[in-house]
Amino acid sequence: MPDTNILAQKLQNAGPLDPADIARLDEVVSEPYELGPREDLITHGDDPEYVNLVVSGMVCRYKVLPDGGRAIVALMLPGDICDLHVAILGRMDHSIGTLTDCRLVKIPRRTIEDLLDNHPRIRRALFWSTLVDEAILREWLVNMGRRRSDHQMAHLFCEVHMRLSAVNEMHDALMPLTQEELGDILGISSVHAQRVLSGLRQKGLVTVQGSRVAVPDIDKLCEFAEFDGDYLHLRDTQDGT
Repeated sequence: MPDTNILAQKLQNAGPLDPADIARLDEVVSEPYELGPREDLITHGDDPEYVNLVVSGMVCRYKVLPDGGRAIVALMLPGDICDLHVAILGRMDHSIGTLTDCRLVKIPRRTIEDLLDNHPRIRRALFWSTLVDEAILREWLVNMGRRRSDHQMAHLFCEVHMRLSAVNEMHDALMPLTQEELGDILGISSVHAQRVLSGLRQKGLVTVQGSRVAVPDIDKLCEFAEFDGDYLHLRDTQDGT
């Protein structure tokens, strides 16, 4: 079992859990497994029997276009449940895959049903998590529709930094997103993503180490991006930092 119950740590942003809740969640995360990058957890059309929890690494929700292009429509980070809705909806209308080396936990549907039916504080926290996912999606839509590419990319980096920090996973200040993945998230070509990333680097807002992005001054980046982290609904956070 992981030293830290990353699921409990994430869900306590919604409100306190009692010792019995923590003990139940300890059981839920007791058998993690590992998966390498660019591996699908679920593909479009599947009727999965498990819900996936990210313990470490980065996972994405994506759709493939008729021309073979990919649109990444969500990032799942440590503590995130990738696909809670499949316990209700069944057949998948998109795919979920890893972007990095990951540790994950498969949670059976019956376990999700037990958490929802018999643990009211956990149920409330899971609903909170789903609502935050929707808030993030709304912010991404605003990004794509109204912010220019450099502000959009900077905003994404601020969000990822804040989400990782909220579960104490911002250890080395590096975010593992390639130019191709950034393009798939922002809806631009990888060439354009490279130019935007270079522009942020020239402004001193980010540094790049291989395929990883580091933020030397998160306050400065948040100011440039006009980032307001209220939509993440994290406890004890102010002014987007």
